[in-house]
Amino acid sequence: MVFALFGAGLLVWTTTRVRHGRPVAHGVSPVASVTVASVAAVVALALGAWCLTQA
Repeated sequence: MVFALFGAGLLVWTTTRVRHGRPVAHGVSPVASVTVASVAAVVALALGAWCLTQA
């Protein structure tokens, strides 16, 4: 459940930052930071879903 909550929270936070035109990470390329954050969020969501289906 923790992975799913983290992934969902990170995805919402990243989307909110991008929609308001704010940087996701300071000192990093905007495209790279959005990409890395989005991939991490999707991986965490997938891992959370997998863990929940194994129980």
